[in-house]
Amino acid sequence: SFCFGVVPQFEIATVDWEILINRWNIPDWLEKEIYARDAGCVYCGVTFGIGSHRSWEHIVNDVRIITRNNIALCCRACNSSKGARLLAEWLGSAYCLRRGIDGQSVADVVKLALENSPR
Repeated sequence: SFCFGVVPQFEIATVDWEILINRWNIPDWLEKEIYARDAGCVYCGVTFGIGSHRSWEHIVNDVRIITRNNIALCCRACNSSKGARLLAEWLGSAYCLRRGIDGQSVADVVKLALENSPR
C-alpha cells in the first residue's frame, strides 16, 4: 500500500560498460588488440576517456566478419550515423561533410577497408 510522506527506496544498479560493450562475440585476444589500437573513434578521431561513449563497429556491416581489419571502436555518434550504410556511401553523407570526415581523415584500419571494398 502507498502511504503519503513515505518515499520508496530503490537500489541503483551500477553498470560495467567494459563488459556490456562487447555483445558481438569478439574473442578476448582481439578485443584487447582493438582497445590498444583504437584510442579514439576510427572515423572522427574523438579521443576516448573515462565515461566516453564508444561502441563496437563492424566497418563492413557483416557481423560474421570478426577480424582485426573489420572490428573497430568508434564513438556512438558516428556509429549511429553510419548505421547499416556502406562505408563509402556514408563518407559522402551530410554528417561526414559537416564533421570533416573523409577517406583521408579516418584511421588506417578504415582506409584499408576502403582500399579493399568492391568497386
